[in-house]
Amino acid sequence: MALLPVLTFHAVDDQPSMISFPPQLFERSMALLYDRGFQALGLLEVVKRLRQGLPFPERSFAITFDDGYQSVYQHAFPILQRYGFSGTVFLAVGENGNHKGSERLPSMCERSMLSWREVKEMNECGITFGAHTLTHPDLTRLPFEKIQNEVYGSKAIIEDALGTQVACFAYPYGYYDDQCREVVSHHFICACSDTLGLVRAGSDPYALERVDAYYVRSNRLFDVMLTSLFPWYVRLRSIPRELRRAIQSSYR
Repeated sequence: MALLPVLTFHAVDDQPSMISFPPQLFERSMALLYDRGFQALGLLEVVKRLRQGLPFPERSFAITFDDGYQSVYQHAFPILQRYGFSGTVFLAVGENGNHKGSERLPSMCERSMLSWREVKEMNECGITFGAHTLTHPDLTRLPFEKIQNEVYGSKAIIEDALGTQVACFAYPYGYYDDQCREVVSHHFICACSDTLGLVRAGSDPYALERVDAYYVRSNRLFDVMLTSLFPWYVRLRSIPRELRRAIQSSYR
């Protein structure tokens, strides 16, 4: 089975931040993938192929956006439409459950978030929405009942707003443990971690590997994705990240 990159974006803007990806570079990157004949698979298609042992199509990838920043609607959405690419946006919806059209998701990182009107428009145009909890906590630090509330509560709010099933989840910060995975597996078909890697045969549908856009945030680095060196590049970049996470986990 071929390796599949699941690209993870957060904000699509020009701010000097680790979670930012410049709109001009996003445009250039999507155009490049389109010109090279790549197709964007939905996460449910990715997981279906994993579970059935089917290969991924050559020149395929998936796109995800975490948190629900307004810049995804402003900058990424028109570009995805232009090239016929879809993607999954994971929403941290807040506790009040208010999904009137003009209401926006609770602010994160001092940025404006998507409004429910924008969410509904994107959904009607083929963008999939997944859950990212209510308040974006580290689930591994919560008791079982609060994990249930954060996970299922976010799913219920999005389903009520869109009138469709929400089948995909992303762990806040990428943190999960056996208890979190078990809760998520009862409510969703798949879940994304932030383990830096490529999806392959044997990948866990409830801890899908992804490639954070931070690691391809230049023309030169993004171009590596089109070469046979990309799996090696991702593996090399994952080593210090894994060490850092292991140290952090020892203090949690």
